Amino acid sequence: MNYRKLGKILGKIMILEGILMTAPLAVSLIYRESWKHISAFAVPIAVLVLAGFLLQKLKPERDHLYQKEGFALTAMVWILMTLFGAVPFVINGDIPSYVDACFEIMSGFTTTGSSVITDLTVVSRSTLFWRSFSHWIGGMGILVFVLIFIPESNDGSSMHLLRAESPGPQVGKIVSKMKVTTRILYLIYLGMTVLEVIILMFDKPIPGYENDKLFFSLLTTFGCAGTGGFGFIPGSIELFHPFSQYVMAIFLILFGCNFSLYYLILIGKVRDVLRSEEFKSYFLIIGAAVLLVFLGLVGRFESFPQVYTTEEAFRHSLFQVASLMTTAGYTTTDYHVWPMLSTTALILVMFTGAMAGSTAGGIKVSRIVMAMKGAYINIRTLINPRYVPKAKFEGKTLEQKTINDVFAFITLYFFLFLAVLLLLAFDPVNGQTVTIVSDAGTYDVKHGFFSNFSAVLTCISNVGPAFEAVGPYSSFAGYSGFSKVVLTFTMLLGRLEILPVLILFSKRTWKRI
Repeated sequence: MNYRKLGKILGKIMILEGILMTAPLAVSLIYRESWKHISAFAVPIAVLVLAGFLLQKLKPERDHLYQKEGFALTAMVWILMTLFGAVPFVINGDIPSYVDACFEIMSGFTTTGSSVITDLTVVSRSTLFWRSFSHWIGGMGILVFVLIFIPESNDGSSMHLLRAESPGPQVGKIVSKMKVTTRILYLIYLGMTVLEVIILMFDKPIPGYENDKLFFSLLTTFGCAGTGGFGFIPGSIELFHPFSQYVMAIFLILFGCNFSLYYLILIGKVRDVLRSEEFKSYFLIIGAAVLLVFLGLVGRFESFPQVYTTEEAFRHSLFQVASLMTTAGYTTTDYHVWPMLSTTALILVMFTGAMAGSTAGGIKVSRIVMAMKGAYINIRTLINPRYVPKAKFEGKTLEQKTINDVFAFITLYFFLFLAVLLLLAFDPVNGQTVTIVSDAGTYDVKHGFFSNFSAVLTCISNVGPAFEAVGPYSSFAGYSGFSKVVLTFTMLLGRLEILPVLILFSKRTWKRI
């Protein structure tokens, strides 16, 4: 293990996190918050920058990284960012428990959006900003951003880092040089972010928050861009005007697309985008899910409290499908009390996720398509042993190794899902009653199996809100410290797609080479 090289890169990450913390520090100064809130960011910034510069003094024996080191480093970076990113919440007192603070900021960096905060009205502006800004930071990946600045090696080290952090079964460069690739991706990401902020500014301010238009537009966009979804006012996006809700739904879908497709559009290869198999499958699933949710709401096959007009039913259907499929987790209404047809469709898209190469979590549409093709090939081979597989994906022959990797990932995904679900079964919160206050009224729910099931699903798929006792109008505060630690690592497993975290904790990873 190249410890000095790892330490030097971790030092760069610490300096970067310190620089990023200057943004919430500026917010704290602008809103004239107390010295406790200002020092909550000033102290960690000083520690991070000093420690980071000291680590730059290390002189590695070799400059390159092996694949296992790249994967382990990626997991270490996210854990390090979380451990330091949680400190401001504890210092300013907004989240006094360090375990809770780590859960909150890991939820932010992994763009999950699950929260332990029960009352957003008492949280400082700097904390609200740091939570939402962490979505934007983690959306495209922390190491992807660092790759812009560190020298590109010829030994594949940069590629190992990109593969470990970028979501999807296949990761590659869109141009010949890695540094240029990361710059292009971040420029597209930044451009779309700025565009959404500008468009949201055209809407009327939220009643009661007339002076917060720009602030809320920024927080909203951070969540959409990173497909996170931290709420910053009670009711998530419920109080926003229909114009903003439609804008957010559209941008959520756009941020759920593979960013390489935007590069193809920029260089004039629009036809290649339209021919993309994953692109067509992605929009087909969205369309089908919106239709199913909409039919459940307007058909009223079951009784439920809300009464929507046709436009409201369509808007809520579009928004919730866009939000949960892209694993953002914003909500415009209490979907927990919707009929079974609608909620089932939402649960299915939470598993699916959006496109590979996007900021979204979940299994990914590309893996779903590959798995279906792989299953078809296996069935055809059983029927006719002489059958020669000729499956293609995105115009390229689908190799058996790729299919095997997809099946292995899905198997690991569900194995870990069940393991975490079993651990949550020991939590004392099970069986307790939680009172929910939402636009559907006030009602009680019992924390049971479906609460735990949806909690694991929302964490491993990086979605955010779940159902029942951890639904869109509740929080994860009721879980024990142990369960919160488990769910914190579950979010990391979901964001890094399992392997980097498993490699980090493998004994063989730490043997000297």
